[in-house]
Amino acid sequence: MKNIVILISGRGSNMEAIVNACSAEQWPARVAAVISNKPEAGGLAFAAAHGIATAVVDHKAFDSREAFDAELARVIDGFAPDVVVLAGFMRILTPDFVRRFEGRMLNVHPSLLPSFPGLHTHARAIEAGCKLAGATVHFVTAELDHGPIVAQAAVPVRPDDTPEALAARVLAQEHQMYPQAVRWMVEGALKVADGRVTHTEGEAQVRFGK
Repeated sequence: MKNIVILISGRGSNMEAIVNACSAEQWPARVAAVISNKPEAGGLAFAAAHGIATAVVDHKAFDSREAFDAELARVIDGFAPDVVVLAGFMRILTPDFVRRFEGRMLNVHPSLLPSFPGLHTHARAIEAGCKLAGATVHFVTAELDHGPIVAQAAVPVRPDDTPEALAARVLAQEHQMYPQAVRWMVEGALKVADGRVTHTEGEAQVRFGK
């Protein structure tokens, strides 16, 4: 039985999707803990209500990113994680932290990477005249919003789109794609070589979107 530790900063809708899928699909895994850097994060209540351990490591209590990351890593390690999942965790992680969990830490980013790393992705996609936008699940590396790509989901950008409307459609795809990617991780179905991710059943298994 693999242990999944999920990091959140807010309501944790992707965390909810992963928790629900893990239970409904009977993965060979359990969500061992949900950890937030914000005591008021709404997702903590959802986790607690589902019998999942929760913890808060408040970044405001630390004088440096390095000190925060060291304590966060200590707390994560207390749950013996096989997979660490960033689900709306709004902190930039230090290289030492990333190295500690390298190869077992996933993130979802709301753009079709390598386009639009960072913030305000939906507004930037609209402003650039993109015909497609979407989200990317990737392994976390020290470089922000980079790392080997596990899966991508694409949606059309409509002529009258607002960033909020586009974000909602992309998020709906994330809720399908991210749980599947985490399941592949716990099942040992993902292989990384030369910066590319393959699935043991072939590349066709890692395409999403409609």
